[in-house]
Amino acid sequence: MRSLRQYGIITISIIIMAVGIYFFKFPNNFCFGGVTGAATLVAKVTTLSTGGFTMIANLVLLAVAWIAVDKTFALRTAYASILLSLLLMFFQWIYPMDKPLSDEPILELLFAIGLPAIGTALLFQTDASSGGTDILAMVLKKYAHLRDTGLALFLTDLVMIIAACFVFDIKTALYSFVGLTVKSFMIDDIIQSMTLCKSITIVCTDVEPIRNFIVQELHKGATILEARGGYTDKQKYVVLTTLTRRQAEQLRSYIHEKQLDAFLSVASTNEVFGKGFTKA
Repeated sequence: MRSLRQYGIITISIIIMAVGIYFFKFPNNFCFGGVTGAATLVAKVTTLSTGGFTMIANLVLLAVAWIAVDKTFALRTAYASILLSLLLMFFQWIYPMDKPLSDEPILELLFAIGLPAIGTALLFQTDASSGGTDILAMVLKKYAHLRDTGLALFLTDLVMIIAACFVFDIKTALYSFVGLTVKSFMIDDIIQSMTLCKSITIVCTDVEPIRNFIVQELHKGATILEARGGYTDKQKYVVLTTLTRRQAEQLRSYIHEKQLDAFLSVASTNEVFGKGFTKA
């Protein structure tokens, strides 16, 4: 079921990405890098279609993912990249486009940036990618020890922007550079938002109801420390736990509903490693 859910997320991510690429990126010649950016350049100077070039380039880069990254990553990326290529060719067949949908390039740039960025962030969270230079970015991130996915994507895709300066006019190249920069930041922000957790410190007098709720209802762990109140000089308990945003809200509501004598301190955190969270 977990694998089925992950492939479902990959499918939804690719549909979102394909809509942004075909209907907003390709017609405006926006070149944010990646295989689809290269496809925009190749389609301009050759007779090869964007979908066809995307398929060929992804097959070559999938071999790189299989060797240099991880087999599970390569299999999921293979599914995603093939689905993306098929969707692009399908859109080209049912709705051929020889001009942009509107005469508002800024508005279309926003959709061309936002939709693929959302799709890419979702893919990275399921240990997959859409193929292309996303694979090169993952290789660079792994072996160059880069922490930010957006920075790795920016470095691998910058060469496409330089090439766009020679194939298209300077206006298109500038739009593309802005798009690549914003997309790189957006991907990191979306990933951080998706992985955001709450680190919670609770000071209370009756620890059992809170401990039972965290362990039995939320199915999370907690560390309990004995303490003494600095003002009252009475025995207290300190509960340390890390929860998802939804679980943190459930815990807060439970303490409020039961009117428990407790003091809560909640902090946001993006990097949580251990059982029940991301593996280190």
